[in-house]
Amino acid sequence: MLNAAVIGLGWWGRYILNSLSVSEKIKLTWAIDVNIDAAQDLLGKYPDATFSADMQDVLDDVAVNFVILATPHSMHEEQVIRVAAAGKHVFCEKPLCLTGLSAARAIEACEDAGVKLGIGHERRFEPAMLETERMVKAGELGIIMHAESNFSHDKLANVPAGDWRTKAKDAPAAGMTGMGIHLTDAYINMFGPVDEVFAMTTQRILDWEHGDVIGVQLRMKSGATAYLNSILVTPLFLRYQVFGTDAWVEARNPTHPDTPGVTYLTVCRKGEEPVTQEFAWVDAVRSNFEVFADDITRGVPYPNTNEQKLHNIQVFEAICVSALENRPVKVG
Repeated sequence: MLNAAVIGLGWWGRYILNSLSVSEKIKLTWAIDVNIDAAQDLLGKYPDATFSADMQDVLDDVAVNFVILATPHSMHEEQVIRVAAAGKHVFCEKPLCLTGLSAARAIEACEDAGVKLGIGHERRFEPAMLETERMVKAGELGIIMHAESNFSHDKLANVPAGDWRTKAKDAPAAGMTGMGIHLTDAYINMFGPVDEVFAMTTQRILDWEHGDVIGVQLRMKSGATAYLNSILVTPLFLRYQVFGTDAWVEARNPTHPDTPGVTYLTVCRKGEEPVTQEFAWVDAVRSNFEVFADDITRGVPYPNTNEQKLHNIQVFEAICVSALENRPVKVG
């Protein structure tokens, strides 16, 4: 059993606390937030965890094996480097950083310190997405022609005015940091590097600095094309489609990854009618953490490589530039 600490007790940090409270591989022994008074309702719910406002308490505790960062995005680089320097493994919520250079420094710090770096892309661990990945990599779809995806919800639409999520400094390009970054991660994982992007944002409802809708066209280095969309003011919608020369596949989720629900996977092979199967919900967030724990304890390779983590932030940065300058941007 690994001892872990979570830094940041907002919406997602609280979900992590709850998710890992039933893990058989990870015990949360610290819960940290600079505004610890706002976490008073959590006291007593997690008896194994000590609550504090000071991250240094965690870094000084030799019993802590890894640290989970669920903090504002602009803080990630400094915090990853600080945790790595303390000799502790790091699990950072997405996005890892906001620029490619920043991500490269964070990754280099972990590699130099000899610690592992995990990342909060839990959608990789959803059963329907795992099956889609298997089909793509096994060649069952034929040559990949195009992919389309949408990850939208209104869970953040009512955050208080001035919240860090509303600021371009911390969360640029509309829904990219909250939702779209998962979709680019999936594309990189299944199809390889991205060559070029063209992004467009717009401001429809929310009075946020960075817009509330984003659409992105991508060209993969393989030659395949892709599109993604994220909307910050609409009921939950999750769709992921891949089109190949021999078949297409579509995954649809009626619930957010933090909420139990069935996922529907439809496959249409050449000359056949579409067939839909159901996948039961698993806590993909906990799965991600436990696979990371297996890498630490048993050396089972964590599937999201440092090269993929870096490339995803390079793609994200190109999307931000494209949205600001209204032009296609080469990645890297």
